[in-house]
Amino acid sequence: MPITNTRVKLASRPTGLPQATNLEIDTIDLPALADGQVLVKINFISLDPAMRGWMNEGKSYIRPIQLGEVFRAGTAGEVVESKNSAFAKGDYVTGNLGVQQYAVVGTGASDPSSPEYLVKVDTRIAPLEAYLATLGMPGLTAYFGLLNTGQPKAGETVVVSGAAGAVGSVVGQIAKLKGCRVVGIAGDQAKVDYCVNELGFDACINYKTQNVRSGLRAACPQGIDVYFDNVGGEILDFALEQIRLKARIVICGAISQYNNTTPVKGPSNYLSLLVNRARMEGIVVFDNAANYGTAAREMAGWIQEGKLHSPKVQVEHGIENFLPALLKLFSGENFGKLVLAP
Repeated sequence: MPITNTRVKLASRPTGLPQATNLEIDTIDLPALADGQVLVKINFISLDPAMRGWMNEGKSYIRPIQLGEVFRAGTAGEVVESKNSAFAKGDYVTGNLGVQQYAVVGTGASDPSSPEYLVKVDTRIAPLEAYLATLGMPGLTAYFGLLNTGQPKAGETVVVSGAAGAVGSVVGQIAKLKGCRVVGIAGDQAKVDYCVNELGFDACINYKTQNVRSGLRAACPQGIDVYFDNVGGEILDFALEQIRLKARIVICGAISQYNNTTPVKGPSNYLSLLVNRARMEGIVVFDNAANYGTAAREMAGWIQEGKLHSPKVQVEHGIENFLPALLKLFSGENFGKLVLAP
């Protein structure tokens, strides 16, 4: 009996929040494997704010998802059949296999330069889903964005928005490891408590119940040396008001702006960069691909030493629930790393 595969494809480009009509769900029979191919059963699909941007037409750091194409996503799963000598049945792997239940991967599975490349992972070191969180793209984004772009120094003050999320929670912990004072910004009291009590942040501001401007002044009396931005909008403005001389602003994301039907709101007080001779720079994790292994090994060591905690992983179930699960990223209903078990 052939294996059936249910998958989600982009049917049309959304305006504002994506709707069910923007997606198509279909089911196909998978063909028998050819020589060199690998069949992967997908256990977890990474849900990330960047997915919203990939639905749009236009120039970006990565090509948009094409209409009729399986929705792009990072995944973690298990090899269930292999005709490729580099992989055996039972191997656990990660790769960009899309929003579907199974994936047939071609001969590029063992080629690091191929978009089909599969990475074997060791579930004895960390659970499989952790390879989509701390030991996956969110963790690597935090690592390179903070250390290479933010360049924190011991004694400095680091502020991170989206602090309880998959990226922000790792940013804050690495900053603490480097001897910094760390202040988070989150939108729920449980997330605030998590950042302070479990992750060791020095303070965390609830942007839904507190005045962020005054909260930052109280939490950062000497000003902000590094601001790691995941949200954009007015919170970026508030942070720019309080940067110090030679501050570094790391632009990782702008989740508050992704579903705008009007032009994106940029910083209204960007002249603070001039006054403080500060630097604002974007981070795209793919630029650091040559050093993924080094970063992953260092973070795995921190995890084993108890110095770095993986973000909470929130698992949603059912491939038909892809869109409702994705939208939780934009309503604040997610906590930590959000994944879908198809």
